[in-house]
Parts: sequence; structure tokens; C-alpha cells
Amino acid sequence: MPDFEHEDRHSGFVCGIDEVGRGPLAGPVVAACVVIPQDQRHHDFIRGIDNSKNLSKTKRAALSKLILSIFPSAIVEIGVEEIDRINILQASLLAMRQSCESIHKIYALSHALVDGDKAPDLPCSSTTIIKGDDKSLSIAAASIIAKVYRDALMEKLAKEFPHYGWERNAGYPTADHINALDRFGVTIHHRTTFGPVKLRLAKSA
Repeated sequence: MPDFEHEDRHSGFVCGIDEVGRGPLAGPVVAACVVIPQDQRHHDFIRGIDNSKNLSKTKRAALSKLILSIFPSAIVEIGVEEIDRINILQASLLAMRQSCESIHKIYALSHALVDGDKAPDLPCSSTTIIKGDDKSLSIAAASIIAKVYRDALMEKLAKEFPHYGWERNAGYPTADHINALDRFGVTIHHRTTFGPVKLRLAKSA
């Protein structure tokens, strides 16, 4: 379970940053930044914060509302046009940087804990933590609000384009999503530089 061990190595406002949506064929990549201040650690619900993948949809939604209402938080999405223009890694780093900058303007962050092995250019010092959402409560909180935000967005897009199962697969390349690409073609929400999409665009050219 994540804890505050990494946060406690630094003084001041320490944030956790995570992103969701690097692997999907459709939809934006989303990053979130969360600060759990020292004087706000008494909330009981913090004990329920975990890697978003380990939580049920209902639990994630409830925690996301609490995190967003109590802690300094920011969510940023980078759309498919930008993903295709600068590549998914750079888009992910950009989203993380912008989410951090959004909080830094108000709270003057002292340090950032970044999930993964690559950190963007940030307005404060940073530490990368592989599988950080399993280790840091701030990163885990960011993973929750990012996933809830992106899943809700993909569910909304699924109503506009109902054939691809985005309400179930969130845009990831599942068998039903790939089959729908073959049957119904590429939408404006697909990432045209991603292999399966690029291949089908080439076939239809």
C-alpha cells in the first residue's frame, strides 16, 4: 500500500504526478497533480487511497470527489492532434508539466514525485518513482483523479461513437475495438500515428 515515506523526505508542498492513457488508440492522455498537505493527513479516507488499478470503479469515483474537494489538485488533458504531432511520450510529459505548473502558481511546490522513470521539465525539483502509484499516496491520489476523469470522458465519447466500446475499453486496443476499426473505420478521436490506426488509414488510402 502507498504511504507518505517519499513525501516525508522533503519539506514544503510536495506533489504527486501521474498520467493515464498512454496506451489507448483513441482519446487524450490525461495527467494529474495532487498535494496532500501535512495538516490534511488526518482525513480517514486517505487510508483507502491506492493505485487506481486496484480500486473498483465506485471506490475510485468516491475517492476522486474527496481528493478534488479537499486537496490542491489539477488535471490536464492533451488531445489526439497534439499526441500525433509531438508523440505520446512528449504529450504525456507535457500534460504532467502543465498539471504541476497549475498548482505551483498557487502553492509554490518544493518537490514533485513523478510516477515512472521520466520526469518533465518542472518548476520544482523532482524524483521519479517506478510504480509510484503503489508507493506514494500523492501519486496514487493523482492516479485516481486522472483515471476517473479520463474514463468519464471516454464514456461520453462512446455515446457519440457507440461502435468502439470505449465505455468498456477506454480506447485501449481490445479485440472489440480493433474489430470496430475494421468495420466502421477511424474516427476523429483516434490517434493516427498509432500502429493499428495508421495501418487501417493506409489500407483505406
